[in-house]
Amino acid sequence: MMTTAVAHEVTYLEAISEALDEEMSQDERVFLLGEDIGPYGGAFRITEGFQEKYGEWRVFDTPLSESGIVGAAIGAAMMGMRPIVEMQFADFISCAFDQITEMAAKNHYRWGAAVPMVIRAPYGGGVHGGPFHSVCPEAWFFHTPGLKLVAPSTAYDAKGLLKSAIRDNNPVLYFEHKFLYRRVKETLPPEDFFVPIGEAEIKRKGRDLSVITYGAMVHIALEAAEQLDQEGIDLEVVDLRTLSPLDRHTIVDSVGKTSKVIVLHEATKTGGIGAEISALLAEECFSSLDAPILRIAAPDTPVPYSPPLEEFFLPKARDVIAAARQLVAY
Repeated sequence: MMTTAVAHEVTYLEAISEALDEEMSQDERVFLLGEDIGPYGGAFRITEGFQEKYGEWRVFDTPLSESGIVGAAIGAAMMGMRPIVEMQFADFISCAFDQITEMAAKNHYRWGAAVPMVIRAPYGGGVHGGPFHSVCPEAWFFHTPGLKLVAPSTAYDAKGLLKSAIRDNNPVLYFEHKFLYRRVKETLPPEDFFVPIGEAEIKRKGRDLSVITYGAMVHIALEAAEQLDQEGIDLEVVDLRTLSPLDRHTIVDSVGKTSKVIVLHEATKTGGIGAEISALLAEECFSSLDAPILRIAAPDTPVPYSPPLEEFFLPKARDVIAAARQLVAY
């Protein structure tokens, strides 16, 4: 837990911790609940020291029941609190699927009840967690009206999006990529800041083709872009940041400019968010496209535990490079 009033370098993990600390300091309605988040400080130590600072009524451990945790959070949100649930691993969010999709997502539609809650979901592979601790479940909820989904790729976005999510009056699923926790660092400004939900960002401007992506794959795309730059191929990297609602304007504008596009995500390919983006581009950018839309994603299997198999399973910069060469030569 670290909050400071000067510009400072933090990891992706520390940025999340800072956002929680600042929002809890500013609003007594904000509280945390989840498994092992109290004295233990969470599986990844994001809430270390929080219970000592804020007390066990604002940072408390729960039973191993994701459905019960989310149900309690929904009730608290409807009574005017702003709960933040930690799913120890995003994989376990399926245990609370009914509460999230049938209750939290629909309450405002049914009777105008705001449900201002955040569910933090540590997701993704690259840490050899195996098939039960590495899933990317965002597409399950992307199909559910009433939910907002965010997936930051940088420390700045991790902090700014979490602060926006906490202050939003809708249920927000906050997908934080475990692989980025201690691998991504950034200097953050001293002043309070927010990243708006619903706005993508061009992480790298380019002229030859667009890569539409999010989360850890943003860094894969940027790595590929640096290598392709030596070949004279100029990639534009669009970081969605928010998955729902999609920033359709930024996506369409980028592809309208470059006329060629790769949609990249870590989740398995079939029925993924990349399929929706591809359909959007086919509908709105067909006359601008000079080549087929290409999707790069994980194969349709569970995430392997074996490090060599997981290495094969996850999309890599070389996959983006090969697809970019194919599109440029089309």
